[in-house]
Amino acid sequence: MSDWSRYIKDFVSFLKIEKGLAGNSIDAYLNDVKKLEDFAVGLSLQPTEIRYEHLKLFIGELYDLGLSARSQSRIISGIKQFFLFLLLEEEIKVDPSKLLESPKIGRKLPEVLEVEEIDALIEAIDLSKPEGHRNKAILETLYSCGLRVSELVNLKFEDLFFNEGFVRITGKGNKQRLVPVSPSVEKEIDIYCTQIRNHMRIKRGQESYVFLNRRGSQLTRVMIFTIIKNLANEIGLKKTISPHTFRHSFATHLLEGGANLRAIQEMLGHESILTTEIYTHLDQGMLKEAITSFHPRNMR
Repeated sequence: MSDWSRYIKDFVSFLKIEKGLAGNSIDAYLNDVKKLEDFAVGLSLQPTEIRYEHLKLFIGELYDLGLSARSQSRIISGIKQFFLFLLLEEEIKVDPSKLLESPKIGRKLPEVLEVEEIDALIEAIDLSKPEGHRNKAILETLYSCGLRVSELVNLKFEDLFFNEGFVRITGKGNKQRLVPVSPSVEKEIDIYCTQIRNHMRIKRGQESYVFLNRRGSQLTRVMIFTIIKNLANEIGLKKTISPHTFRHSFATHLLEGGANLRAIQEMLGHESILTTEIYTHLDQGMLKEAITSFHPRNMR
């Protein structure tokens, strides 16, 4: 048995017995060390002969292979565990991986739709079908109000304050916020309710929900995903989008238009605007001015 095989076998036992790791985690570490073994064997190096300089060359090869920063970090983490094991077993006196730094993992930017792409998605809705006006109202609400999909499907009539120009949203942790509502949202919800919803047979207990499926029940999150996916396919959109994409687009377009960042944070529901403390430095007028002045749906 070669040194590599022996050390790797003992390393697996260490992970299983000393660390108490599950099979999937052990396999991940094993794959990381196997990559190092393949590299080291090419240089005729045993585990105890590897130095920091060798590891830098190895990481350089990973980079040249086009591995993402996240993948590189995963492998470096496994290698560090391997050399920690060798150090604890007193097979080495100095850990060559100690100075290894993982590449910085940039936060993946969410997909954002152009205004023209949102227009195309909305225009692709077939308004001759009963669900057409509902779907148009849904997309307008997602985009113009920046809602999470869970907030959309739970929207109730008691939350609509169109006379005041706001909708009340219950977000994460049951925190409530008021979001300014655009004329396009009011218009599409009104059309949907008067022309379609009012003629539906609604299931008992579902009467308060704004958006319903064809059976008269509250819509599910999955259904919203499906509606958007089908529309994206309809217009040949190459971007991978979801209901959350409309939320990101809402925030991005307001920022690009010059809206106040603090106002956008409040409208996204990162903090409630219904508490007294918030009212001391943020009022509804400022929120409404931000969305009516800078949202694309109001600049037509």
